[in-house]
Amino acid sequence: MQAQLKILNQPCCSPGAPPLPRDDAERLAARFKALADPARVAIVNRLAGADEVCACEFSLGLSQPTVSHHLRVLREAGLIEVARKRGTWIHYRLVPEAVEQLAYALGGRAVAS
Repeated sequence: MQAQLKILNQPCCSPGAPPLPRDDAERLAARFKALADPARVAIVNRLAGADEVCACEFSLGLSQPTVSHHLRVLREAGLIEVARKRGTWIHYRLVPEAVEQLAYALGGRAVAS
C-alpha cells in the first residue's frame, strides 16, 4: 500500500512552525525513513536525472534481491512508482510531488497546490 501524504499548508520543520498533527508527522517520518539509506538515496538520485530507469540498471554494487528490497521500500513510501513493465523488466520513475513535499516540509520552496 502506497503511503499518501496530503499537501501541508505550511512547512512543519522551520522556525515558528505550528504543531504538526500526529498522522501527518507519521507520514512524513515514513518518507524520510525511506531515504535514510545511502542505496535508496542513490536510487532516488538516479531517477531524478531520468524520465524512467529499468530496475536492471540499479546495480549499486548490491545483489539484485537487495536492490529490489530498496525499490520496494521507496515504492511503499510513495517516492517512486512503476512507470511501465516490459517483459520481465520493470521501469521506475520518481514521484516529483513526493520529493517536493519533503523539501517543503523542511521549509524549502513552496509546493504548488
